[in-house]
Amino acid sequence: MEKWKTLSSEYVMRRPWLTARRDRVMLPNGRINEEFYVLEYPTWVNVIARTADGHFVMVEQYRHGLNDIFVELCAGVVEEGETPLEGAKRELREETGYEGGVWTQQMVICGNPSVTNNLTYCFLAEGVELKGRQHLDATEDINVKLLTEEELYGMLLRDEVKQALMAAPLWRYFALRAC
Repeated sequence: MEKWKTLSSEYVMRRPWLTARRDRVMLPNGRINEEFYVLEYPTWVNVIARTADGHFVMVEQYRHGLNDIFVELCAGVVEEGETPLEGAKRELREETGYEGGVWTQQMVICGNPSVTNNLTYCFLAEGVELKGRQHLDATEDINVKLLTEEELYGMLLRDEVKQALMAAPLWRYFALRAC
């Protein structure tokens, strides 16, 4: 197996939350694909956060793409100059007011390596505590929800976690606990 060779690239859109690039590529067999599109995103993070009493710190928010409200992991973008761990801690603090605890990286995944260029770093934060209030961006409207293990596992079983980059680390979390 060989990588494709990029013959040329041009940006067709550069917006704060959507950057699209058109590449002209040559496959290993010599065929040319004149238009292969790549969506560029910054590094993302998400956090499975648990309080000392075992509750999962989740966020509830409207998602315009599916025109519905979902309960999700705290997640966001790693800002320039941050490590993924620093970004994850900041996102949890800003979105929920929770912080502290013991942090471990659980996995690194990609939403769609065919057409996106970024990775998502998934962390587990155990023993987090409410230390302050939310500090939301102007475009964020987020409610904090504390769920029991049974409630969150039930959501997974009922197919209520729609964001694949959040479902994967949650399923891994529960699979590892069963072993």
